Amino acid sequence: MVRPVIGHRGPAMEALMERVQPRLRQLFRTARPVYVSTSSATGLMESAIRNCAPQRVLSLVCGAFSERFYKIAVACGREADRIDVDFGESNEPGQLIDALGGGGYDAVTVVHSETSTGVLNPLGEIAAAVREASPGTLVLVDCVTSLAATPVEVDDWGLDFALTGSQKGMALPPGLAFGVASQRAYERSLETPGRGLYFSFEAFEGAVARNQTANTPAASLLYALDVQLERIEAEGLEARWARHRAMAERTWAWVDEMREGRGLDLRVLAAEGRRSPSVTCVAVPEGLSGVEITRRMAERGYTIASGYGKLKESTFRIGHMGDHTIEELDALLEELASVITGRG
Repeated sequence: MVRPVIGHRGPAMEALMERVQPRLRQLFRTARPVYVSTSSATGLMESAIRNCAPQRVLSLVCGAFSERFYKIAVACGREADRIDVDFGESNEPGQLIDALGGGGYDAVTVVHSETSTGVLNPLGEIAAAVREASPGTLVLVDCVTSLAATPVEVDDWGLDFALTGSQKGMALPPGLAFGVASQRAYERSLETPGRGLYFSFEAFEGAVARNQTANTPAASLLYALDVQLERIEAEGLEARWARHRAMAERTWAWVDEMREGRGLDLRVLAAEGRRSPSVTCVAVPEGLSGVEITRRMAERGYTIASGYGKLKESTFRIGHMGDHTIEELDALLEELASVITGRG
């Protein structure tokens, strides 16, 4: 990233974009073009709404980021309804059948891995339920903490728009977002009024065809993307998924050990079978503070996160994603046990 910045409309940039595009498609498991946006993932959440949902949206809400998708739809002037579950629970396909039975929704929004609660929603099943109940309704998906950490099968699952950010499973600095639209989502975008300019699917699609970016890119971040995609390819996507799964299982086992072996009433917020492989949200009993635990870990040189939103004090979160290893995780968990038990 410290290399001199190249001209973003010259042959060197075109060669770079030509290199990264096939690797991005492998990451998303798609044959469609992958859009590269100089923005946060929230930008592509808004892009999904503006391009794919001219009128009505149904949002599946199970945490702060799935709620953000709903709020974006409202802010964009769409008529938005929501199906809520308690934070820590997952959205399930059965919830959709009645809601979609009446028709009329342009799109359903869903978060695959809900970063605020550590829930992994059954995305393939949800997408299948939408197609069965309302074939014309598009499925718009936040894959921010799932892509490159767990299987995301864009084409096989029939996802109409899947998006992610650079700073989670891909282990890059923040500032880039990536998305892929199905053919039918792209075609709908061409007929959707008010889709804007910066996040227009048409602009993204044309840029990919020219090995370019739709707007002035963060060139230094693209250097990093080029290198990191090579590293992910060298590790192997399935091996990367397995490493994330192993780190998650180690974290869940640690929570069990703390409860059963040390008598501390910690628990993983998400239910078994619905847990994210990239982030674990741990609920703490009264008398412990997620904010205080996070602060004390920071004093020891470790970064974890307190709960998000209304879970701020009652939980903390461990992000075991990107390029982290079991060995690094074990060191963190040992320090964390010391902090929680008052020995550190």
